[in-house]
Amino acid sequence: MSIKSSKHLIILCFCLYSFILSAKAQSDSLSDSTNNFNKARLTGIIIGGSALYAGSMTGLYHLWYKDFPQGKLHFNNDNEEWLLMDKTGHATASYYIGLLGYESLKWAGLSEKKSTWYGGSLGFVYLTVIEILDGHSVGWGASPGDLIANGTGTAIFIGQQLKWKEQRIVMKWSFHLTDYAQYNPGQLGNGFASRMMKDYNGQTIWLSGNIGSFIRKNNQFPEWFNLALGYGAEGMTGARSNPEIINGVQIPQFERHRQFYIAPDIDLSRIKTRNQTLNYALKALGFIKFPLPALEINKKGLKFHPIYF
Repeated sequence: MSIKSSKHLIILCFCLYSFILSAKAQSDSLSDSTNNFNKARLTGIIIGGSALYAGSMTGLYHLWYKDFPQGKLHFNNDNEEWLLMDKTGHATASYYIGLLGYESLKWAGLSEKKSTWYGGSLGFVYLTVIEILDGHSVGWGASPGDLIANGTGTAIFIGQQLKWKEQRIVMKWSFHLTDYAQYNPGQLGNGFASRMMKDYNGQTIWLSGNIGSFIRKNNQFPEWFNLALGYGAEGMTGARSNPEIINGVQIPQFERHRQFYIAPDIDLSRIKTRNQTLNYALKALGFIKFPLPALEINKKGLKFHPIYF
């Protein structure tokens, strides 16, 4: 497992954990109709958030940076790696950490404007610090592409809150197993959990737009119905190019190519039931693209998937 991919695994885990916490905060806030400023809640958020930040940064430093040579801050252009799939992961992480920050501050009773700017910027700030740590490591360096991706995820969240005071277009993620990981398990994962996080060939990042929220109130669209645009890539057994030999074994050569998708989707967070626990579960799972038919567009033409995940 490379240090860089290990760091990305930690980022994604933190992203998913953040979203579960944000769902809980949102669920709790629904029972507080006054939405008044709550100093105790804000204090708890600051203390808890600071502890989580300090603990995660300390852990990252000691696990992946401490034993490697350090130097002056420098940059490394890695935009040719993984056909930009790692960058879409950065944007998604930044988006959902921003969502956590926003909903946490709203839960504490801060204004919409302050919650949007302060909370929504949390993802960019958190991930930028990690890039600074990368930048002082002689072995790789800070990535301009990562910084742009982090800013993009933050902008997608903040821009929508400022414009509509809701997230009409949600970033989502999906994954399916591929045959590529078997040829380079060190980088692409060995076992379902690690392949889910590391095999970019099986990951798809989506922008899922809620149709009804863009048209008049008395429209006929179900509140939960979305239309999603996805981006993925396949044929990758290495970061910049596909190696011919891995660990002394010659492996097949594959054509690296990008894929674009269009598919219907279900926004689970907009499905409301009488059961608060079920509502919380639906909200927490909202980052996952619902498996439905999809149309794939690639350099070879069109491909229809009866069910795509």
